[in-house]
Amino acid sequence: MVGSISKFITSKISSVMNLDQRADCVATALEALKGKRDDLKRKIDHAEFQGLECTNQVNRWLQRVEEAEAEANLITGKIRHQKKCFWCCPADICSRDELRSKVEKVFEEIHELMGEGNFDAILAEESIPDAVEEMPDRPTVGLDLSLDKVWQFLADDEIGIIGIYGMGGVGKTTLLKRINNGLITRSHNFDLVIWILVSKEFVAEKIQKAIGVRLGLSWEETEDNKERASRIHKVLRKKKLLLLLDDVWEGLNLEEMGIPLPDKRSKCKVIFTTRSMDVCSDMGADRKLRVEFLNERDSWQLFREKVGEILESPSIRHYAKTIVRKCGGLPLALITIGRAMANKESEQEWEYAIQALRISPSELRGMDDVFTLLRFSYDNLDNDALRSCFLYCSIFPEDYSVEKEQIIEYWIAEGFLDGTHESNAYNKGHAFIGALKVSCLLETGEEQSQVKMHDVIRSFALWIATATGRDEKKFLIQSSVGLTEAPRVQEWGKAERISLFDNFITALPETPVCPNLSTLLLHWNSGLSRMANGFFQYMPVLRVLDLSFTSLREIPESIGHLVELRHLNLSGTKVITLPKELGSLTKLRHLDLQRTYSLRTVPSEVILGLYELRILNLYYSYSFWEGQEHHDENEVSFSDLESLRHLIGVGITVSELTTLQKLSGYRHLLKCIQFLYITACQGLFYLQLATNSGDGERLRRLSINNCCDLKYLVICAGAGKKWLPSLEVLALHCLPNLTTVWKNSITQDCLQNLQSINIWYCHRLKNVSWLFQLPRLEVVYLFYCNGMEEVIGEDEVVLGELWEPFLSLRTVSIRNLPKLKSICPWKLGFPSLERIAIISCPNLRKLPLRPQHSSMLPKVYGSRQWWDGLEWDDPSTKTALAPCFVAS
Repeated sequence: MVGSISKFITSKISSVMNLDQRADCVATALEALKGKRDDLKRKIDHAEFQGLECTNQVNRWLQRVEEAEAEANLITGKIRHQKKCFWCCPADICSRDELRSKVEKVFEEIHELMGEGNFDAILAEESIPDAVEEMPDRPTVGLDLSLDKVWQFLADDEIGIIGIYGMGGVGKTTLLKRINNGLITRSHNFDLVIWILVSKEFVAEKIQKAIGVRLGLSWEETEDNKERASRIHKVLRKKKLLLLLDDVWEGLNLEEMGIPLPDKRSKCKVIFTTRSMDVCSDMGADRKLRVEFLNERDSWQLFREKVGEILESPSIRHYAKTIVRKCGGLPLALITIGRAMANKESEQEWEYAIQALRISPSELRGMDDVFTLLRFSYDNLDNDALRSCFLYCSIFPEDYSVEKEQIIEYWIAEGFLDGTHESNAYNKGHAFIGALKVSCLLETGEEQSQVKMHDVIRSFALWIATATGRDEKKFLIQSSVGLTEAPRVQEWGKAERISLFDNFITALPETPVCPNLSTLLLHWNSGLSRMANGFFQYMPVLRVLDLSFTSLREIPESIGHLVELRHLNLSGTKVITLPKELGSLTKLRHLDLQRTYSLRTVPSEVILGLYELRILNLYYSYSFWEGQEHHDENEVSFSDLESLRHLIGVGITVSELTTLQKLSGYRHLLKCIQFLYITACQGLFYLQLATNSGDGERLRRLSINNCCDLKYLVICAGAGKKWLPSLEVLALHCLPNLTTVWKNSITQDCLQNLQSINIWYCHRLKNVSWLFQLPRLEVVYLFYCNGMEEVIGEDEVVLGELWEPFLSLRTVSIRNLPKLKSICPWKLGFPSLERIAIISCPNLRKLPLRPQHSSMLPKVYGSRQWWDGLEWDDPSTKTALAPCFVAS
């Protein structure tokens, strides 16, 4: 039909000599061409909706139509203009021939386009994907350092797989989006960048389908995973691929999905995000990058962006700062709470928000969404025991660092860990802590031996631990909140765990009824001196009771009702006598009495009744053992301890030489001692710590005080080559005749776990060169040793050991060593050193510090006069350390 119209128009225009008629014919032909173009465009739109792309040939035809239309409109416009001016502008007669020529030319172009515009077969084709598809994201705060590290990793040909990990809501996905979108503008050599959201409900087909869509491959339902993997691999093996996997919960077998393994040859790389560091290992990550919490400045900036102008008010800003601190640098919490507070203009609303965050965070708008996100990590923990251990950590206050050992002991008592074999239970406890840390649900505390829980994670844990009903609180947690009185006993009734420690409670005069209570923490209420005598009468399932560091002088007789009690901590109390009712606690496994300086009476019947006892700690405590003048025959003896068949850990205090000699005769007891305090033993010239193999193998802390005759410590040859393998802390105080610490020659098999050295008032010591051979040494305190001239003596150390010394050393504090001239004769790296304090050591003129990276330099404390008088072999070392000096 189009051909017939063209022939008709051609025959008409050739027979018409009038230019106006020719122009009309062009206009008619142009309308026909535009109609064909519009029909074609509708087909193109439909094809593009199906994911196809218009061919270059079609695009060129459309462009020519556009040009022909513009030319035709220009010519017809000129013809209309000449028609108006014909009688008054005779000169235009000459240009009509030119216009006639142009009309014929544009008509021929339109006629040609009409003939070429049949594209049904080659209208569109599968599109070639862009190298990077932009992801929707938002402005970010505090991720620049992590982003810079990723760019460095991507530039390194040796790095194929990069794992980005961190707790939920910390910004991992946001960082991955910034990486993806950054590649749009940054130069790179990747042919293809593919983003895939994996998520917890992972299936291999999900990843294969996402890759297929980006590659333009068809999806055949009849194919199995292996066939699809083969097709995917044939395409990807020819490309330099960057695969971005978001929210990975388990190790993925990339090969089984058709993805080439990242290596130097293939140039392929993988970056993934996960909440668990274990997944980084399972994925074979060459680099692991933790996304850290925001610092205080970035937290405030992010929160301010979400809240807006309200924060200009000084009174509101005060509350806002508190909320930002409670968010602990977690971006998701800052964003969620910031949005919730954006329209809150009164101080009362902000004060309520702070109270809600402390007591019931889920009441704040949006926090349920935060907790739901975190719940995925909780649900993904391996077993119910691990989940119970996680929830238990919430009984400690906000941002509170707790010793790993302490919390493991609580877990054992609660029954979360099998306590049949104590050592296995402790190892399992450490494994659980490790699992919670790699899942980013626990963090390292202030010290390496401690852990703590992020404030938002703690709020989440309490949310999980709270029953559906508002009044069904399973956890009553009010630690470190300044209480002067305990909560009413009516609030205790439904609780399974109550934590009221570190407050100012002075009395507990009522008798609560707690049928479900299994843990009660009251320690560090230093003024607590009185409890109702029947206080423990109605706590039938209580397993953990901590009354340590209170002012209690007497323990209520009702403690005998705690028939399920496993763990009792009375350390640091003012208890004088252990009540006989304590002997009824036949399931008690752990009794801590360390630093009960007032304890004078420990009835033998009490200890013998505790036949399940594993741990008894009398370190810095009771010392009136048999053979001493003040010992009563009804009081505990070493033979009583020897008879406790389950005993594996003991803390002992010895204050007389005869007692020490008697102790050496109890073979089983010697093998159980973990904590040993020896004080005021006159006539003790040398201390023989181990005679036979196995003696002292569990000794962890050794403190010797005020033994004026002591000259040295010695290990007998019969003890073997690996002596004191568990010793962690050694404290030597007021030993004026101590000339050397170890009479033995220390080898690489000895004292391998010693971490802390504390030496005071040992005036005849010249040096402590043996410290050089302690691989795990972390802390050194040397105070008031008037004769010490050097810490490490050059003549007493054999160089060439396999390890570099002091790799773990974090703290060195040296005070009042008037003759000290040298710490170490060589300059060392001290890679872990955080602080070194030198006070009143006027003859020490050099520090043995070798220049390190600026971020690893320690703080140096001392007087300004001492600092200014130091001598430096390398002036650059002084320049580097100058900003780290703190005058004291």
